[in-house]
Amino acid sequence: MSLLPFGDLPPHRPRRFVPTGLALGNWEAVSPLFDQLDARASGCDTVESLERWLLDAGELSSALDEERARRYIAKTCHTDDAEAEKAYLQFVEVIDPALKPRQFSLAERFLNHPLRSRLPKDRYEVFDRATALQVELYRPENIPLETEEAKVGNEYNKLSGSLTVPFRGEEKTLVAMGRYQEEPDRALREEAWRLVAARRVREADRFDGFLDELIRLRDRIARNAGFPDYVAYAYRMRGRFDYGPADCLRFHEAIETEVMPVFRRLQAQRRRKLGVDRLRPWDTQVDPLNRPPLRPFADSAGMESGVQTVFDRMDPRLAAGFRDMRQKRLLDLDNRKGKAPGGYQYTLSEARLPFIFMNSVGLQRDLETILHEAGHAFHALACRDEDLPAYREAPIEFCEVASMAMELLGAEHLDVFYPPGDVVRARTVHLEGVIGVFPWIATVDAFQHWLYTHPGHSRDERRAAWLSLMDRFGGDIDWSGCEDARANLWHKQLHIFLYPFYYVEYGIAQLGALQVWVNAQRDPAKALADYQAGLALGGSRPLPELFARAGCRFDFGRDTVRPLVARVSEALDRLAALPPAA
Repeated sequence: MSLLPFGDLPPHRPRRFVPTGLALGNWEAVSPLFDQLDARASGCDTVESLERWLLDAGELSSALDEERARRYIAKTCHTDDAEAEKAYLQFVEVIDPALKPRQFSLAERFLNHPLRSRLPKDRYEVFDRATALQVELYRPENIPLETEEAKVGNEYNKLSGSLTVPFRGEEKTLVAMGRYQEEPDRALREEAWRLVAARRVREADRFDGFLDELIRLRDRIARNAGFPDYVAYAYRMRGRFDYGPADCLRFHEAIETEVMPVFRRLQAQRRRKLGVDRLRPWDTQVDPLNRPPLRPFADSAGMESGVQTVFDRMDPRLAAGFRDMRQKRLLDLDNRKGKAPGGYQYTLSEARLPFIFMNSVGLQRDLETILHEAGHAFHALACRDEDLPAYREAPIEFCEVASMAMELLGAEHLDVFYPPGDVVRARTVHLEGVIGVFPWIATVDAFQHWLYTHPGHSRDERRAAWLSLMDRFGGDIDWSGCEDARANLWHKQLHIFLYPFYYVEYGIAQLGALQVWVNAQRDPAKALADYQAGLALGGSRPLPELFARAGCRFDFGRDTVRPLVARVSEALDRLAALPPAA
């Protein structure tokens, strides 16, 4: 596909089952392979033949996953290309609905196979559990609903990626406008902020309409599967075997009691340094001493080469992995019109290679994003030789440990991009962001719990629920005159639309990442080795074991939150005592 930044990539393992050159977007060509797997299942009369059958099924799954990935990448890199969108929607509307019942049939074949119990327990424990869950949740009547859900999500992405504003004689994307929030000129910041906020508010009815439809679809999906609401369904669907909704509500409380006092203290410090009576929404990202914005690099090429130097310093395996990605053009980093917002790492399942997508505009947060997505990429590379596709994907809670820990570990090498004084600034911004992300995570997660336990709510009730959470977790910001923007702030959070209940994982993972960071302060080499050993397990072990192998404890109660937040607060105090940059 010519719109992809990379070209043809060979499979990591030569195909044994899927024919080379098979048209993976043509169901008539793909379907006979499922027929063959169905027919072969009953003929597996040894453990070895059953394992070969699983690997062949995995090969087909990987080939199809990569085809979907390629179409998604092309579509998000070029949201204004009609052919790219058409190709992606063809897969969503034709291949996915046909694929799901065949995958369900294979899962049933495995669960009912007489030799299943003779497979090595340690090897197949997690796979067995996940397959049983797949069969438990499958409902044929949900396939068209899931297709509709994906289509609504695509419309949200198109709208978000298309929004621009005229600013100082130029048309700019909303992402590009973000850089003005770091400008010392307060009037300029306010002008830019209000312009972006007004542009989003103009689309409020459409954003709300997307969510109305998604809630309706998701509630039907949950009830079809026998669940009382989408919350209960989502926890099962996301494979949350080790915690439940009550644990997340306790996490919200831990953030309220342990994080919010530090968050408010940092806001008060910012207000005093800025010399303002009240913090306004356009005062939250600017340097509090009104220094010019940090500019770590001039363009994405400079960012790439600088990050390469960081990884060269850290570890030869990390360095080699990132260098290979650069050589294979597995990066699309610049912001441009017609490109979907946000950033992601998407693994090409058959090549077993990671692709990084982001919207760089030359700010410090771009460094944090590239380090974050590189952590995901290193996770994909660490378990590249695992032949069961299910084990090349870890639970999201641990995937985000990979990325967030890399942010923290990579931040020790920011002198690659900055002189000493600016290193202090950049590390301060990052650690303040670690504190600040917890309240936002709690807000988004609590909002989703409310949305799906009140599926028949009105838009006014939704607005009131969101505003109550902003009161609880928003800190001390004066929103007077900007009430509509505050009430609709959730519209920018794509997870609410595209990945329901995929957000608290960031908070759980941040606690794991902070533990890796604390370990690195004691013994950097061991901490990095433990981190990499955890990544190499992929998804082959239960979540608490993955955390343990990386040197972390899987827990997100107050007893875990309190000391980690204290360590971040102490680090910020030490940075504050250093001489400021000129």
